[in-house]
Amino acid sequence: METPNNDPQWERQLLEKIAFASLKEQRAKRRWGIFFKLAILSYLIAVLVLVVDWGGSEKLADGKHTALIKLRGTIEASGDASAEKINGALQSAFEDKGTVGVILQINSPGGSPVQSGIVYDEIRRLRTKHPEIPLYVVVEDLCASGGYYIASAADKIFVDKASIIGSIGVLMDGFGFTGTMDKLGVERRLLTAGANKGFLDPFSPQDEKQKEHAHLLLGEIHKQFIDVVRKGRGKRLKETPEMFSGLMWAGSQSIQMGLADDFGTVDSVARDVIKSENILDYSVKENIAERFAKRLGAEMGQSLGMHLFGNSGTLR
Repeated sequence: METPNNDPQWERQLLEKIAFASLKEQRAKRRWGIFFKLAILSYLIAVLVLVVDWGGSEKLADGKHTALIKLRGTIEASGDASAEKINGALQSAFEDKGTVGVILQINSPGGSPVQSGIVYDEIRRLRTKHPEIPLYVVVEDLCASGGYYIASAADKIFVDKASIIGSIGVLMDGFGFTGTMDKLGVERRLLTAGANKGFLDPFSPQDEKQKEHAHLLLGEIHKQFIDVVRKGRGKRLKETPEMFSGLMWAGSQSIQMGLADDFGTVDSVARDVIKSENILDYSVKENIAERFAKRLGAEMGQSLGMHLFGNSGTLR
């Protein structure tokens, strides 16, 4: 038997065995570490799939049903109540062969006249394309201004007696800082190419011609609003001098004025009017990417403060 005394390679062989054993142990530890990390990751993914709202609609079943679409909050291009999301949900609902009626549930103070108009036009288009499928609006707390603009496209509008309806008007709001600037000794240096490029600049004195043009602009949009309400409500509308002044009314008053048709909830309209208690929600929800995305800019209409709001969109 060889011993360290007669084998000069003994120490080298021993070191190699120790090194290989250590390397093998490190590899085994690394494999187990990767395994546990993948197991934890798989568990977290499973939890996220179960509990996180990933967006999209909540259509869960087939068969005859009432399609529900929720319009909540300010109507704007970057929000949950954007024309893109609402119209996408409307199209899915009308194109589903199982849909026997559509309910648009509104709880909104209003918002962009452009976004509201796009939704209104799409409802009219879909109703023409699918005349056998009625669309009803059910109002929760508030259906004002841009919200009512959209509601006027419905076959019927149902409210609660305490719902707030109306605000058929347009506003453009802002601030003027010229007095404050004078007190602070601040000089405004505004250079433009085009006499009206600094239209309604809050740091410059108000120009009467620009103010007059703003009123013409608001008047034109207001006229468009009035026209769609008259077209949508037809002979049901009992017009008064104050109806299009921007005022709002309780649900019970709105029925008397022809701004709404009857009292009702989503469940009662599905059950008693559409005759289908099976309700499927087609609302498009905000996904995670949209939820964490930062708003990088604003459209010109938003910067000017132009909205289909009544009294800044709040009840005071």
